[in-house]
Formats: sequence, structure tokens, C-alpha cells
Amino acid sequence: MIEMLNVSKKYSNGITAVNDLSVRIEQGEFIYVVGPSGAGKSTFIKMIYREELPTKGTIKVGDFDLMKMKNKNIPFLRRQVGVVFQDFKLLPRLTVYENIAYAMEVIEKNPKAINKRVLEVLDLVNLKHKIRMFPNELSGGEQQRIAIARAIANTPRVLIADEPTGNLDPDTTWEIMNILEEINNQGTTVIMATHNSVIVNKVRHRVLAIENGRIVRDQQEGEYGYEA
Repeated sequence: MIEMLNVSKKYSNGITAVNDLSVRIEQGEFIYVVGPSGAGKSTFIKMIYREELPTKGTIKVGDFDLMKMKNKNIPFLRRQVGVVFQDFKLLPRLTVYENIAYAMEVIEKNPKAINKRVLEVLDLVNLKHKIRMFPNELSGGEQQRIAIARAIANTPRVLIADEPTGNLDPDTTWEIMNILEEINNQGTTVIMATHNSVIVNKVRHRVLAIENGRIVRDQQEGEYGYEA
């Protein structure tokens, strides 16, 4: 599903964030990406949805060759790859319904299909009762659940979660994890960058540990492996 081969990323300031990295991720896997700050995790993740382009190497996501694709085709890639951020990135002037619907309106889904899917994903994240509220009327955990609902609105094959529990209390963190597990159980590949050792050690999945831009550990049912 996702394949990186000899991928490197060197920024204009001379920093090499990813260094000759190769990995293959199969459809339906749940992957934790761990490692110290500055190890290259964010760059690794951003390259999957082509927010960053490698300096060299090849990246394939499904049928997309990210090194060869034209910029005009990036939106088609991002229909297949949903992204959830630590700071939610909800549109403050839109309601919960409108935030989720917007993701489908931009690809010109018809209103009836949009309405049906918005209700489906709100049901999944248990927030149907907040449908008319605005982001500033929600807790941090509720905002993150809406961000997840928006990210999966177009039924992507891959969901990338970049520190999705970083700003949340422990109880809310487990709510978010349960939702990500359910999404994964439905067949979506989940790639989650995290510093949360408790989650990684308790809910076991494949672990990719990145240090100095390289994968130093690729472990099925792995553990966090760093001091919390």
C-alpha cells in the first residue's frame, strides 16, 4: 500500500531529516511512528501525503508515484490519505456539520451523500448531538473527534494521525484511541506518530522507531522503547 525506497530529505538549511529510508506498509496495518524529537518523524509522515517531497528516492502510495505525480493530482492523493493533526485545524466559523461536509463539498459530492456520510462519521465518534455547535463550543477531545470524523469523511484508505493525543488528558486520549482502533478494524491503514509510551505499550501494533532520519527498529507488536 505504501512503499518508500532509499528516501532522503535534505532541507535548504542543510539539515537531513530523512536519510536513505526504506519501508513497506501493507493495507490495513496500524503503525506507530516513535522516536526522539527532531528524529525525522514529522518529515516521514508529511512525505506520505506529499506535504514534503523527498530529495531522492521513490515513494508510492497505492497507485500514486509521489515523485512523478503532477501538483494538480495531489488532491486525488489526499482523497485516499486523511490527516489528523495535534491542533485539530477545524474551521472556526463553521459548525461541526459544516466542517465535516466541507471535506466532501470540495470534491463535489452530492448533498444527499454528504448528509448521509456526515451523520455516519458523527455516529462513529459519538458526537451526533453536537452537530450544530461551533469548534469553540467543544472541548479539546471533542474537537479532535470532529477532526477525525472530517479526515475519514471521504473514506480514505490511509489515516495519518500526527500526535493526535498530544494535547489531551488521559481519559480523552483513550477515547481517541478507541476510535482509531475502530477505523483500523474497518480496513483503513492507520499511521500514528506519538510520544505516548503508555498507548504504544498497552495497545500493541507494529512500531517504526526513527532516529537521525533512519528506521532503527521495525517491530511487530512492538513497544515504545524510550524513556517516558
